[in-house]
Amino acid sequence: MISSDQEMEATLERIRHFQAQLAHLRKVETNPVNYRLSASGFLAEIDRMQLEVREYLSVPAVEATTSV
Repeated sequence: MISSDQEMEATLERIRHFQAQLAHLRKVETNPVNYRLSASGFLAEIDRMQLEVREYLSVPAVEATTSV
């Protein structure tokens, strides 16, 4: 769970890194079955991290600081 802007930025950077890895894999993997098997883990992790970012951004900063 993301609890600060710094953690959110780190998560966004990790998402960008995974997306870059997928873009590279998409270019070099010639077997569609192997690509799908390799990509599925990255895609699931990207989805999970994006959900964390959305949940963090859905709470106003004022509310997040007062609920601690």
